[in-house]
Amino acid sequence: MSIKLEQVKYTYSPKTPYEQVALKGVSLEIEKGEFVALIGHTGSGKSTLIQIMNGLLTPTEGVALVNRQNLAGKGAAVKSARSQVGMVFQYPEHQLFAETVYEDIAFGPRNKGFDEDVVEHLVRQAMEFVDLDYDTYAHRSPFQLSGGQMRRVAIAGVAALDPEYLILDEPSAGLDPVSRDNIFARLLELYKKRGLAVILVTHSMEEAVRYANRLVVINGGQIVLDGRPEDIFLHHRRELLASSMDEPQVYKILAGLRSRGLQLPGSIKDGASLLAALEKAKGLTPRKTQGQKGEQAHAQ
Repeated sequence: MSIKLEQVKYTYSPKTPYEQVALKGVSLEIEKGEFVALIGHTGSGKSTLIQIMNGLLTPTEGVALVNRQNLAGKGAAVKSARSQVGMVFQYPEHQLFAETVYEDIAFGPRNKGFDEDVVEHLVRQAMEFVDLDYDTYAHRSPFQLSGGQMRRVAIAGVAALDPEYLILDEPSAGLDPVSRDNIFARLLELYKKRGLAVILVTHSMEEAVRYANRLVVINGGQIVLDGRPEDIFLHHRRELLASSMDEPQVYKILAGLRSRGLQLPGSIKDGASLLAALEKAKGLTPRKTQGQKGEQAHAQ
């Protein structure tokens, strides 16, 4: 089961003075269980690409398939395939529209024809997943919540549909560090629990290397790099810079250390793993973080 694009091209305003080619023969397959980071500068074609993945746009040329079903056309099979691709847009709180949190999350399940008792179960389950207490928030207006809470409501609305593929367009944009970490903690939990595919559109190289197991770089409407994040950041810096992308700060530090002859693994994803690798290289016992110390004390 997968999302598969075959030689997809897309042109805005064709045969007019405003014609713009957004995608130029893109072929890509994303299978369930993958966590893919999609990166590219503004205007590279990534927004067009994700809208084709869930059927919001139909390719000018080529084919977009979800679980082998062509998303072009109409009918129950096409509608079912599209419903398997959940999408959380950038600033998803702008997607909220209902008078209460409950009604907003319930919209999707109701639209799929579920009975009201099933709808309530799905709403409760989705709210629990994003750590919003049902009794406290279900009947509150979503517009009375904080930015981070509103974003969690939007994600709960998508999660309630139980999609096989989840597209996230800059989910951490505009959030403070604590809210950002909370959002990603919930998304990772959903990813691991349900085994779905996640496509993360981000400008943050740190998010890409920390969370994704596959990195796709798009530039000028074409895929220019596709592979493991650590491989791309370690061995394709020139191609990244040519795509107006940069490597994560931790990889810049890693490159400097390696240039001085220090042997370090390529699986480093953040400052904590770099510190642990440095201490191991020096023959030291890695320091425990506060969280690890707390876990050890609890175990004792």
